[in-house]
Amino acid sequence: MKRHYTALLLAASMLAACGSQEAPKDAKETPNELEGTWKLLSGTLIEKGDTTVTDYTQKVSFIKVINGSHFAFLQHDLNKGKDSTASFSAGGGAYTLKDSAYTEKLEYCTARDWEGNEFHFTISIQNDTLVQRGVEKVESAGVERLNIEKYVRVK
Repeated sequence: MKRHYTALLLAASMLAACGSQEAPKDAKETPNELEGTWKLLSGTLIEKGDTTVTDYTQKVSFIKVINGSHFAFLQHDLNKGKDSTASFSAGGGAYTLKDSAYTEKLEYCTARDWEGNEFHFTISIQNDTLVQRGVEKVESAGVERLNIEKYVRVK
């Protein structure tokens, strides 16, 4: 009988040792300052020597939502689709971030020939402003251009 108690006590001790341990109270997880909702203010495209600057505060609205592993973007006209400026586009997918190197893998997009492509950017964040800069290359669409986007964090 004494053996049974000893075996039971040993099994209980082993189970207790396997229990979860709390992280030290002074250990803090570094927040990803990229996470959140961002409103696009302006976009600059440089392609084949031509530069196009778009003000995203006038006739269109564009937001990007970023969580711990994925991003999504939505754009639409500000006239509720009632005139020649009617437009809507959306997309999203997974991303990676290492220091200032930000890579988007576009898995979903209203421009379907853009799906499956990776886009490599450099980002900088100062206060509530995000600047994203990189080359967009989509061979199937004949696109290769430098894209510079300036966002402000949505509060």
